[in-house]
Amino acid sequence: MEALIPVINKLQDVFNTVGADIIQLPQIVVVGTQSSGKSSVLESLVGRDILPRGTGVVTRRPLILQLVHIDPEDRRKSNEENGIEGEEWGKFLHTKNKIYTDFEEIRQEIEAETERMSGNNKGISDEPIHLKIFSPHVVNLTLVDLPGITKVPVGDQPKDIEIQIRELIFKYISNPNSIILAVTAANTDMATSEALKVAREVDIDGRRTLAVVTKLDLMDAGTDAMDVLMGRVIPVKLGIIGVVNRSQLDINQKKLVADAVRDEYAFLQKKYPSLANRNGTKYLARTLNRLLMHHIRDCLPELKTRINVLAAQYQSLLNSYGEPVDDKSSTLLQLITKFAAEYCRTIEGTAKYIETAELCGGARICYIFHETFGRTLESVDPLGGLTTIDVLTAIRNATGPRPALFVPEVSFELLVKRQVKRLEEPSLRCVELVHEEMQRIIQHCSNYSTQELLRFPKLHDAIVEVVTSLLRKRLPVTNEMVHNLVAIELAYINTKHPDFADACGLMNNNIEEQRRSRMRDLPAAVPRDKAAAGGSQSGPVSEQVDGGTGNWRGMLKRGEDSAGERAVSQSPFPSSPQRGHAVNLLDVPVPVSRKLSAREQRDCEVIERLIKSYFLIVRKNIQDSVPKAVMHFLVNHVKDCLQSELVGQLYKTALLSDLLTESEDMAQRRTEAADMLKALQKAGQVIAEIRETHMW
Repeated sequence: MEALIPVINKLQDVFNTVGADIIQLPQIVVVGTQSSGKSSVLESLVGRDILPRGTGVVTRRPLILQLVHIDPEDRRKSNEENGIEGEEWGKFLHTKNKIYTDFEEIRQEIEAETERMSGNNKGISDEPIHLKIFSPHVVNLTLVDLPGITKVPVGDQPKDIEIQIRELIFKYISNPNSIILAVTAANTDMATSEALKVAREVDIDGRRTLAVVTKLDLMDAGTDAMDVLMGRVIPVKLGIIGVVNRSQLDINQKKLVADAVRDEYAFLQKKYPSLANRNGTKYLARTLNRLLMHHIRDCLPELKTRINVLAAQYQSLLNSYGEPVDDKSSTLLQLITKFAAEYCRTIEGTAKYIETAELCGGARICYIFHETFGRTLESVDPLGGLTTIDVLTAIRNATGPRPALFVPEVSFELLVKRQVKRLEEPSLRCVELVHEEMQRIIQHCSNYSTQELLRFPKLHDAIVEVVTSLLRKRLPVTNEMVHNLVAIELAYINTKHPDFADACGLMNNNIEEQRRSRMRDLPAAVPRDKAAAGGSQSGPVSEQVDGGTGNWRGMLKRGEDSAGERAVSQSPFPSSPQRGHAVNLLDVPVPVSRKLSAREQRDCEVIERLIKSYFLIVRKNIQDSVPKAVMHFLVNHVKDCLQSELVGQLYKTALLSDLLTESEDMAQRRTEAADMLKALQKAGQVIAEIRETHMW
C-alpha cells in the first residue's frame, strides 16, 4: 500500500513532461482563509521553511507539492549520481533538472516564479508551480497549496479577487479524486468556517474532507477547542485534527520546524492530554498518508480505464495526422480518390460516418424530392389566383364579336396554361435545394470522413473549388431542363389524355344540356323538328323567311326593350344624356362584379373543372419528372464525373508540392499527440505493474 503514493507521483511526472492536465490524479488540496495557518501546516509536514511569507495574499499561484520519502540507500545513490550534498533537496518542473539543496533558495524561486506569471500587483494565476521535495523525514504525499480565501481586495488587487480565488479553489476541489484539507483557525467560530463551507459545496456527503484546526495556543484564556476537536460543533467524517503553528516571532527568530513540533507535542500533552495522540503535525502527516493511500487504491481502476480511453483517442488522432509525405504523387491521387469515393458514398447512403443529428447527403435529397417539393406542389391550388370573373372574361374574349353557342376551347387552353406556369417556380426551387445539399456534402466529407485533408489546407481548398465549380456548371443545365419540362407541358394541351376523358365527357354532357335547353326555349310557332332540321324540309321559303324574320325582329325588339330597361336600372347616372349630346361609351363604368346568369355560371363551372382536372394531370407529371431530371443532370452527373474532374484539375506535377504543403501547426500537433500518446502508454504500464504486484 505504501508504494501507491510513489505510483501517483510517477504518473504526475509522466503528465508533467507533456504539460497536460487531462488526468485527475489523487491529491490533497489545502483550502483556508488568509492567515488561517495553511502555510504553517504545509511547512510542518515538509519540516522546512519553503513558502513565501508576508501580509495579504502571499500564495498567488497553485503550488503542487510532492513529498517523496527516500531511504538512506536511495539517498546515497542519488547523491552519487547527481553530486548532491545533503540528505534533503528539491526540484522544480520549470527549472528542469536543477537541484536545490538550499531551502531558502527554493522559497526565493517560488516568489520569483509567482511574480513571473502573476505580476507584482498581488494578482493571481491558475498556472501551477510544481515542486518535488526529497527527504527521509517526510511521508509520501501530494499536496496542493492554493491562495487563501479573501473577501475584500487590498491595495491594487483586482476588484473581483474573491471570485477569482473561489473559481481557482473550485477547479481543484471539484476533482472527485482529491482529498480536501479544510484549514480553520481555532480562535475563530468553527460554524463560520469558509473552508468547510466551500468543501461542502462540492463534497456534500463529506467523504473526502478532513478538517484541520490551527492556532490551538492562541485561544482566549478560559476556553479550549475540546468540543471542536471531538466533532461536537461541526462533525467531519474523515475527522478533525488540531495543530499548533509557529508564531510570527518564532519565524522571525528562525525557530526550526522540528523544535516547533516538539513544543506542539508538549502543549497538547498539557492542554489536551486525552486527545494528544490524535492531534499534532505528526499525526496529521500519518493520517494524510493513510487517507491518500486508500483514496489512490479506490481511484486506480477508474484511472486505468480513463488512461486506456485517452490512449485510444490519441492514437486515432495521431493516425488522422498521418505520417510525413514521401511519395507526393501517390499521396495526392489517394486523397483525391478517397474524397471522391466518400462523396459518392454520402449520396448513396453507404458512408462510413453516418450523421445522427440531421439528414444529409442522399437522404436529404430524397427528403427534398418527396417531402419539400412534393408538399409544395400539393399546396398549389389548381385555381389559385383565378376568379370567376377571370374565367368569364376569358370565355367572352375567346368568342370575339359573336355570341357563343358553346364554351370556347380557346379559353380553357389560355387559362390552364396560366395555371400550369405556376409549377415552374417550385420546380426551380427544388433544383436549388438539391444543389445546396450537394454543396454541404463537401463540408461533411471534409469534417467527418477525410480528416487527412486537414493536413493539407491548400489541397482541401482546391478540392472544394473544383467540386463547387462542377456543381456551378451543372446548375444552369439542370435549371434549363426543368424549365423545358414545364414548357413542354405548356406547348401542347393534350385534351385526349386518358386521364382527361372524364372531364371531356363532362363538357360534352354540358353542351348537350345546353342544346336541349335552347330547344325548349324556341317559340311555339316554329316546329321543333323543323327547327332541328334547319327549316329546309317543310313550308314555303317565304313563310320560313317571314317567320324567321318576324321572330328575329320580335326577339330583337324585346332585346332592345330589355336592354334599355337594364341600362336604366344599371346606369350610375341620374338621367339619360340630353338629345344632341354625344355619348362616349368608354366612359360608362363596367361593373366589377355582378350576379352571373345561369348559363354564365354553368360555363364558368365547366371551365374550372376542366382546368382543375388537367392541372392535376400536369402536376403529377411534374412531380415525377423534375426529380428524375435533377438526378440525371445534376446528382448522377456529378457522381460520375467527380473523380475525373478532380484528377484532371489537380493531378499535375507542377501543383504537387504546393497542394501537399502541410499547415504550419500540423507538425507541432503531430509531435504533441505523439508525446501525449507515449505518456499515456507509460502511465498504463505503471498501473499495470501495480496490478502485477497485487496491490489492489
